Amino acid sequence: MSERTLTDLATAVKEYDGENAAQLAQQALDEGTEPIVVLDALTACIREVGDAFGAGDLFLPELVGAADAMETAMPIVVAALKAAGGSRTSAGKVVAGTVAGDIHNIGKSIFCTLLTADGFEVIDLGIDVGVDKFIATIKEEEPDVVAMSALLTITAQEQQNVIAALESAGLRDDLKVIVGGGAISQRFAESIGADGYSPTAPGGVTLVKELLA
Repeated sequence: MSERTLTDLATAVKEYDGENAAQLAQQALDEGTEPIVVLDALTACIREVGDAFGAGDLFLPELVGAADAMETAMPIVVAALKAAGGSRTSAGKVVAGTVAGDIHNIGKSIFCTLLTADGFEVIDLGIDVGVDKFIATIKEEEPDVVAMSALLTITAQEQQNVIAALESAGLRDDLKVIVGGGAISQRFAESIGADGYSPTAPGGVTLVKELLA
């Protein structure tokens, strides 16, 4: 029965049904499925969706819908995993946020979801994140990567401000910095001293893996 439940869970995510995905995740746990097995099922599902998006077989609204459905189910599974005293080996730690003055969340949110699915520990600071918040979190969390998004041209400069603050605080050499968003280009990323740039959320995940390899 639990195998059927995991199949239904994957279907719910692919059909963007967050409420059903959460219920099925809980059902799988109630049936005795190990939390790590449920988490792996979600991971495989969202990776499949991300690969299809990267290949051009799915469009952004479909990727957003699947990511949102997975985010609804994830807290239930993570809570069960912690309660059981288990954990996955972390692939690395990433601090991510949309820079100050910018409230666009979709791309950054998908990026964080895909990273989590691939075993990364993600601290999502949300939107409109100021320099001080980035710096304070980086000092506290000691991540491997900081990822910044900016959709607006007028907020893109905030990415450079964060990098400058990292240098002033003596933190720049200890982590990789990647940038993305509609206002960003490869040339801009290079000009502000970022370690990498990707125009898409799945590409950003690949970039993080390459930088930490």
